[in-house]
Amino acid sequence: MKVLKKLLIIIAAFVFLLSIIITISFINLNNKTKKTMDDYAYIYTEEKYATPHYIDNVEVFKQDVSCGYAVIEMFAKWNNIDYLTENYLYTEYGKVVTSTGKSFEKEMNKQFASYQTTMYKYLTNTDLIDKVYTSLSNGMPVPFEWAAKLDDTWTLHYSLIIGIDIKQDKIIIANPYGYIENISISEFLDRTSFSSYEKMPLFLKLGFAFNVFEKNTIFIITNK
Repeated sequence: MKVLKKLLIIIAAFVFLLSIIITISFINLNNKTKKTMDDYAYIYTEEKYATPHYIDNVEVFKQDVSCGYAVIEMFAKWNNIDYLTENYLYTEYGKVVTSTGKSFEKEMNKQFASYQTTMYKYLTNTDLIDKVYTSLSNGMPVPFEWAAKLDDTWTLHYSLIIGIDIKQDKIIIANPYGYIENISISEFLDRTSFSSYEKMPLFLKLGFAFNVFEKNTIFIITNK
């Protein structure tokens, strides 16, 4: 009886400690999310952002294996690398290795040795827009993480930004669900912050809380 009582005390203490850790993690997540939500209204009148920028010749297709692999394939084809496909990557690993931001960054750097891919996470709205605009103005598309819908179901998704026209309130995205999306900047930010993700599953909420997944996250690619 004493052993059982001790066991119950240990279990109760563990559950209590775990609940504290989870609560603190969600508080930290909420604080980080709030810090990203600065006022970006000035961009519409800022002369720096007056010129629209578009990336030509990006082939869009529907993913067969994973969105991360599909974005890598789109970027590869844009660089005239034909062998680097979703199926090639899946055959090489026997699984999907781009499920997290850091793993996607690592794979981009592995597959494209002449480029440096750097992940930026929890950017403020203004920093996010500025980095996207700068990359596109330099002629480089921008992979990123966001909330997207597949058959009316929200998902955590990778896609490729290929155009921006701030004066017309438009961002153009090559979505590996198989189409081009033209969305407003406000919708773009709602989805990169995942505030648009309706009824997010608990495992995803925990993933954000414990830094497995990130918000307002992009991957900037530069020449070495």
